[in-house]
Amino acid sequence: MSTSTLAGQVFDRTAFDAVIRRRFILSWKNMLELDCTVLTPEEVLKTSGHVDKFADWMCRDAVKGDYIRADHLLETVLSKMLVDDKQARETCAGISANKNSPDKQLADAVVKEYQSILAQIDNYDGDGLGALIERLDIRNPDGNNKVLPPIPFNLMFKSSVGPSAAAPVYLRPETAQGQFLNFRKLLEYNNNSMPFASASIGKSYATRSRREGWAVRQKVVDNETLGYFLARIQAFLLKIGVDQTKLRFRQHLPNEMAHYACDCWDAELFTSYGWIECVGCADRSAYDLTVHMQRTKDKLIVRQPLSEPRVVTEWQPRFDKRALGRTFRGSAKLIEEAVCTSDQQARMLSRLVKDMLKIEKETRTENVREYVPNVIEPSFGIGRILYSLLEHVYWYRPDRVARAVLSLPLSVAPTKVLIVPLSPQAVFTPIIRTLSQRSRKLGISNRIDDSGATIGKRYARNDELGTPLGVTIDFDTVQDGSVTLRDRDTTQQVRGSQEEVLDAIQNLVNEDETWQDVFGRLPAFYLGDAENE
Repeated sequence: MSTSTLAGQVFDRTAFDAVIRRRFILSWKNMLELDCTVLTPEEVLKTSGHVDKFADWMCRDAVKGDYIRADHLLETVLSKMLVDDKQARETCAGISANKNSPDKQLADAVVKEYQSILAQIDNYDGDGLGALIERLDIRNPDGNNKVLPPIPFNLMFKSSVGPSAAAPVYLRPETAQGQFLNFRKLLEYNNNSMPFASASIGKSYATRSRREGWAVRQKVVDNETLGYFLARIQAFLLKIGVDQTKLRFRQHLPNEMAHYACDCWDAELFTSYGWIECVGCADRSAYDLTVHMQRTKDKLIVRQPLSEPRVVTEWQPRFDKRALGRTFRGSAKLIEEAVCTSDQQARMLSRLVKDMLKIEKETRTENVREYVPNVIEPSFGIGRILYSLLEHVYWYRPDRVARAVLSLPLSVAPTKVLIVPLSPQAVFTPIIRTLSQRSRKLGISNRIDDSGATIGKRYARNDELGTPLGVTIDFDTVQDGSVTLRDRDTTQQVRGSQEEVLDAIQNLVNEDETWQDVFGRLPAFYLGDAENE
């Protein structure tokens, strides 16, 4: 069992984790699976940019000492002031029935300014947020205390390995870094062929604050590969039972993009908490492999043999390293890298003279194409998906509002079949055991409910647990070996031999048949009023 948090609430997950994991891995063709440590050395995350850039701006309550996210503080206070302004305007116009509400009407120019700030709240850096908080005298709503200027707060959990702090580590903020570090092994396991997919299923750790949902901004997907993964994400979510009317995709604005991404989309699910980000799909291009390759000097590249040799002509720099060293000394290597990579260190190139560097045309024949592959990273928050899914598939029967149903699809339901005897009599025991054993040999999980409650109550409580199918053993079973098969959502039943029913269950689990197919193929069975007892 594992524990997850959502919007400050803590809830436990049990058998769903393994079921979702199997569903996820099996739904992607030839996917490689990697299990990495949750502890990541600081040097790795320093190279990836997480140590320096994975942070939020936080304000400290000057009296209580509580920390508040600066952008959230501004959003909360300004939104409340705009709501109060609207109510005050309605009161003045005689629309509001509450004549005793205080007059908190703002000037039109102030309203426009606040709306403008909220519309671009993600554009402000720490200094910008601090200037707004000071100028508008923004205070902590909980106590009306002043807050101190924003400071960067890294979202990762830091620790150390061993008795000293000489080897700092972090609980991984994402599962992706382990796959980048093991890229060469994954490539070799895939016979050095591209493209390939790999999955790392596990926990990541970050001290995040939940943001409220906002309007979907429609933009063009960056490339076809990213669009393919977005379609696969949608197909996966719908396959496990997510309500399509409560699913949307939102593209990140440039100012909210992670430092490693050139495009990013979130799959958001609607719940009682509002819209929740459950899946992120980032186009990381070649960022991660490139920075790790530059740091480790290890070639994280793909070598692709060409069907025909190709002639390549390039302009290449040629250095006089002796002249370069006399002028730049220890910085000579940086100069060479700056010329070859055209990065920000190019400002130092103004000191170069023609004796130090020559640019020459070079022609060569290539038989192998070498390149750093681009990476599309779909990241699934299993805890959030499960929580949202449970809300989406939980409902009450219209004719019996006291009876709830958890409509988990067969593909993700931990228990596929309920085996229930008509009554707890010894004559049914051998049949129950045989059916349970035969089901398990077929790989179909089942549970037995042979309590003394009525058959209707046993159906009802297992409907609420999400068990999709039910096999009922009655006195006809003792006579001719036939059993009934019940569908949870429709409460329809069919009757057939044990072989026919087990075959139908296996077809349903394997998605070779639908319930409508089974109901049309096997004789219908009607339980009568016993269903509602």
